[in-house]
Amino acid sequence: MVKERKRQGRWYSLADKVWAVPNLLAAWKKVKANRGAAGPDGETLKHFAERLEDNLTRLHEELKAGSYRPKPVRRVYIPKADGKQRPLGIPAVRDRVVQQALVNVLEPIFEPKFADCSHGFRPGRNAHQAIRRVAGWIKAGWRWVVDLDLKAFFDTVDHEVLMAAVSREIADGTVLGWVKAFLTAGVMEDGKLTHAVTGTPQGGVISPLLANIYLNHFDQEMERRGYKLVRYADDLVMVARLKRKAEHLLAVARQVLEKDLKLTVNEEKTKLAHAHWDGFCFLGHEHSHRYWRPREKALNAFKDRVRELTGRQRGVSLKRVLRELNPVLRGWGQYFCKGAVRTLFASLDQWVRMRIRSFVHKRKVQQSADENLRNERLATAGLVSLMSLLPGHAR
Repeated sequence: MVKERKRQGRWYSLADKVWAVPNLLAAWKKVKANRGAAGPDGETLKHFAERLEDNLTRLHEELKAGSYRPKPVRRVYIPKADGKQRPLGIPAVRDRVVQQALVNVLEPIFEPKFADCSHGFRPGRNAHQAIRRVAGWIKAGWRWVVDLDLKAFFDTVDHEVLMAAVSREIADGTVLGWVKAFLTAGVMEDGKLTHAVTGTPQGGVISPLLANIYLNHFDQEMERRGYKLVRYADDLVMVARLKRKAEHLLAVARQVLEKDLKLTVNEEKTKLAHAHWDGFCFLGHEHSHRYWRPREKALNAFKDRVRELTGRQRGVSLKRVLRELNPVLRGWGQYFCKGAVRTLFASLDQWVRMRIRSFVHKRKVQQSADENLRNERLATAGLVSLMSLLPGHAR
């Protein structure tokens, strides 16, 4: 997509590629497909779409004239599996479109620069590939694992370090100004505006790309030294054959992350573990006794969501419950189906059917002499079975 000239190893004159109407339209289509809530101005995707041509024209003109300014993001919190809350920043729809337009131009430039160990939010890469790589190393004898956790990564990204990393490839001052503007736009929470001197808000369209740009120095340095590392966003593990090698690996990683990138290693959550004896967690999966399974937090979060959707006090129809429940079952099942989960999935299928039977009996959605619906009738009603998602399972 980016065909502008490159001089002295850096890209110039990219702004016109960003504000080009076809690029803004392509960006809008991606933003629309990702859905999402309204930003701080209250404008929804539907409202933006109703005046799409006018909105894109206005963005084009503002970007070209240099008058575009992003709005502060709207702060929301989502529950984490450990009971805590994760802060998210929801940009205005117009700002999501501009961020995506920037990503469309910048991603092809940075993508070839990223290390092979990086798997998160990259074209053609996913979490399953990251897990398979770690599993392959363990099987080959690299069984000492450094399970490293970064403390509040997205909140502690240093703006100067990040902008320096972007500037090593991008020389267009207008594009750099837009990136900086998104970093400093601020956060709106309870009617109060705050400006952080560090961090990139989770929830922004451009944040995953910026995170990969920021951590690429760490990836490249560790690979240059010949260490085995797999990273997915800020979730990363490293492996070694011997415990002392793993200890050295952790020391080097800590130095690069804290000295060069000004990040903080979370000592409470970072550990050295033997893959078979101790076990460790990566991307929602737990590896223990040679097997991969969903970690307890992921399992509990899944059950909580099913309980929420099948609550007996919900005044909705069975058809609606199934319509809302099936994507949860399918998404969770497809993510975890590659592990040793056959027994777990069979048990969860029974539990989900029990939840549905209880819901139907309480709500009296259908009249039947037999209060326990047969499994065949639930399947006919369209309930997704986790067992049917297992690799090789006959459908």
